[in-house]
Amino acid sequence: MGSLYFSSVLFFHVFSAALSIGPFFVLVPLIRKMRISDERLLDEQLSVFRSAVRLVKHAGHVLVATGVLLMFKGYPWSTSWVVMTIVVMFASIFFLARAFKPVLAGLSARAGDRQALITVLNKKLWTYIILLLIMLWFMVAKPNLW
Repeated sequence: MGSLYFSSVLFFHVFSAALSIGPFFVLVPLIRKMRISDERLLDEQLSVFRSAVRLVKHAGHVLVATGVLLMFKGYPWSTSWVVMTIVVMFASIFFLARAFKPVLAGLSARAGDRQALITVLNKKLWTYIILLLIMLWFMVAKPNLW
């Protein structure tokens, strides 16, 4: 891999990793505000939440594509940190696909107890953040587990 090519792919990989996790930290204070906001403001906050999830999904696509390109640098696919990153990545993909949409739909439709739904949303947000941080740790620390 040429130096400029590798540097460019690595830059986009790191940038997309930041875009994959960063927006969720902005949502932490937003969730606190959702607990006390009026109905009109809640709709706007839900729109922001949905937009952040959409951004994270698209950044994840770039992250995976650039990660595959970086693998051609020479890391074997059987390296422990690569395998564990892929395992956590699939777990996070399945989690993201089912985590937020039902809760956001319930909040939008005003179905159920608002405080309970926001508590569930907060737990799911932190669960996803933890999954992403684990994946980030594997990619940065590159531990030799076996």
